[in-house]
Amino acid sequence: MPGDLLRYVGGPGPYSSWWLWLGLVMLAVVIAWYAAVFVATMPGSRLRRIRVVRDVHGRLLRRRFAGTIRRISDCRRRGELSDAQAYAQMSQTVRGFLQQATGIRAPYLHVEEIGTGALASAAPLIAALRDARFDTTTDADPDRLGSQAEELIRSWA
Repeated sequence: MPGDLLRYVGGPGPYSSWWLWLGLVMLAVVIAWYAAVFVATMPGSRLRRIRVVRDVHGRLLRRRFAGTIRRISDCRRRGELSDAQAYAQMSQTVRGFLQQATGIRAPYLHVEEIGTGALASAAPLIAALRDARFDTTTDADPDRLGSQAEELIRSWA
């Protein structure tokens, strides 16, 4: 009777090795997906301590924030933002980048505090953006400051 049942279901016939490989590939894809989600949602402070992930994270971070600066400059050129709004958004973006890249809470620091610490190389740009935003008599060039902000972000180590 068990033999009849096996014949009816199809029995333990030979399986193609493709099923094994397909299963292994699917398992690898699921593991990679979970690893990617785990790394993508990990806090920046932990990402900076993992060597391989730190380099990739830094590259992606620089690209993302430099792109944001470029979009702000483009919006200002199209007239969607005033110069003061563009300066404010650029300053906010640079400070946000510095916080993500270093862990130092740059958005909450005064320019003078930034100038005395590990972020000292960013202080002149942040001061220039602040002055351009609040001093209407200044002859600041928004395109030049946008380029400087983008260069600071791209060259940050």
